[in-house]
Amino acid sequence: MAELFQARTVREARELLGVHIKTGRRAERVPLLEALGRRLAEDVAAVDDVPGFDRSTMDGFAVRARDTFGASESLPAYLDITGEVLMGCEAAGDLEVGQAWRIPTGGMLPPGADAVVMIEYTEELDDRTIGVTKPVAPGDHVVRAGEDIAAGSKVLPAGHVLRPQDLGVLSAVGLSEVSVARPLRVGIISTGDEVVEPHERPGPGQVRDINSYALYGQAVRAGAQARICGIVRDNFDLLLERLQQAVAECDLVLLSGGSSVGTRDVAAKVLDTLGSPGVLFHGISIKPGKPTVGAVVDGKPVFGLPGHPVSAMVVFNLLVTPLLKYGAYVDDPLEFPVRARLKRNMRSAAGREDYIRVRLNREGGEITADPVLGKSGLISTMVQAGGLARIPADKEGVEAGEYVEVKLF
Repeated sequence: MAELFQARTVREARELLGVHIKTGRRAERVPLLEALGRRLAEDVAAVDDVPGFDRSTMDGFAVRARDTFGASESLPAYLDITGEVLMGCEAAGDLEVGQAWRIPTGGMLPPGADAVVMIEYTEELDDRTIGVTKPVAPGDHVVRAGEDIAAGSKVLPAGHVLRPQDLGVLSAVGLSEVSVARPLRVGIISTGDEVVEPHERPGPGQVRDINSYALYGQAVRAGAQARICGIVRDNFDLLLERLQQAVAECDLVLLSGGSSVGTRDVAAKVLDTLGSPGVLFHGISIKPGKPTVGAVVDGKPVFGLPGHPVSAMVVFNLLVTPLLKYGAYVDDPLEFPVRARLKRNMRSAAGREDYIRVRLNREGGEITADPVLGKSGLISTMVQAGGLARIPADKEGVEAGEYVEVKLF
């Protein structure tokens, strides 16, 4: 068993867990309209060009560009109108030298045409003749076949999380369903003799279960199928039984409470009896969230999170969210996407990463971060905050006016 509070850095904790976690995930095919936010299980390649034909991007006239060279308002290039492109139809003929075809936005260019003159730069002399007042070059106002997506090219890679625009590109290449990774099943257990269900009125010394519901929300937002497994008293045998069941039924298990050094805290001991390799670390060098237990049982990660709601949610963001989103710990350049100017001095201890709850505002054209002060047991401070600002381990604090990196909630 890992030595109590031989604290690891976040990076070290991730590396220790990553060695033992089995990252393989089962796949399932789902309709495209149910795939938003899901992770692709395989590469997607285009079978056909998109678009499949040269098409106009403007209302106007399909022409041979060289027939317009030198055209101006004072000396238009005169062309014969010999056809019209209908939407959704192939051109019924070829465009010859000195000719123009009427064409709508999205219409298919007739063979022989290589550009489109916008209707604004033409003047119709009669039903059969136009004057072009501005020249076009080959390819002007035209999307070539395959210009958007070329046949055989990789459209999206395996592991990509599908966004709204990705549904559009998948539909463009003719897919109505797609193979995606099944969401991880997350089991959530709260521990403590003092914890009661939300619908119960707490007695003296009791508190309602906050962590199960906050962690459930975080898990679902990260793309998991979450399940609350109930409250377990501070009893080794009861906790062992509940954890064994959760590990058997879920891909990842969260246990909140029972990770500190109190004499009745049994979580770490129970976690170390579940299976190999067991507890990998007990303590990470962050604030809040130091008394965190990280374990792996038969390839499945199991976390003993602190009982304080803020601490539990901070650790979830750092250690659990990446696993649910990516299936592994990866270098994510957007993990802390916002750079903000801190509005007050904040102290820290050297060698420890601090995560500060902050409100974000825009002042004078830049983003500012105003710390939300309060102890880690106060869930209201998370409600008031918009993100977590990080103070790196090599700093002993941040002065007002300095810039910090912020992870958004």
